[in-house]
Amino acid sequence: MKLVLELLSLHLKTSVTSNSCVSAVSDVALGEVTVVIPALNEARSLPQVLGDLPAVGQVLVVDNGSTDGTAEVAGIHGATVISEPRRGYGAACLAGLAAIADQVVQGGSPPQAVVFIDADYSDHGEMLPELVRPVLQGEFDMVLGSRITGEREPGAMPPQSIYGNRLACFLMRLFWGVRYTDLGPFRAIDYQALCALEMADRNYGWTVEMQIKAVRRGLKVREIPVPYRRRIGASKISGTLTGTVKAGSKILLTIARYGLGRL
Repeated sequence: MKLVLELLSLHLKTSVTSNSCVSAVSDVALGEVTVVIPALNEARSLPQVLGDLPAVGQVLVVDNGSTDGTAEVAGIHGATVISEPRRGYGAACLAGLAAIADQVVQGGSPPQAVVFIDADYSDHGEMLPELVRPVLQGEFDMVLGSRITGEREPGAMPPQSIYGNRLACFLMRLFWGVRYTDLGPFRAIDYQALCALEMADRNYGWTVEMQIKAVRRGLKVREIPVPYRRRIGASKISGTLTGTVKAGSKILLTIARYGLGRL
């Protein structure tokens, strides 16, 4: 019994010491991170998303023309709200980057890394340190959260999303020899590397454009498995036939345009 108690005491002491060290390192490093959250009518889910994120340098919620009070909810929960009334996932992400650039022009320090995460609570924001750490340590320029290799809650990704991702990744491997598994929205990237990509897509092609340009520019990219849950509310893409067709078409068109050398 005495031996068991001694071992338990040693385990607890080691765990506390280890966690304290990791937390201290993370707290300092995460101050160099800006999180960009595109949001369209996500007032219900935003409190959970923002609540799960660790303390970072800045959180930008880009309100993409919401009518449900998304901007007000984001502000109440401590995020900086950026307005981008022109609809489009890429447009919202670009507005977030423009806000960062404006802050730098006005004398602010640029972030070391930018993290993108969806506002629907499907991603696990508490995994942000694991996602961004390789970027902050200079090991990789971009880290992608792969829902395909991670654990997915039943129904979190409908079949059309899974097969669409697989097709897109297969085509990118065919054109550029890169082995992506997903076009997941939860991703971290070095800020200077992101600026060099000169992102342009204003809607459904944003994620695939970033991944294509990353491999074309020779960025060091890593994928890590991330869990994925059913979103709060109905999906604006996979939840409707029109959204699915538009997103799938745009993604395939973007791959074709870059793959055939037109861009």
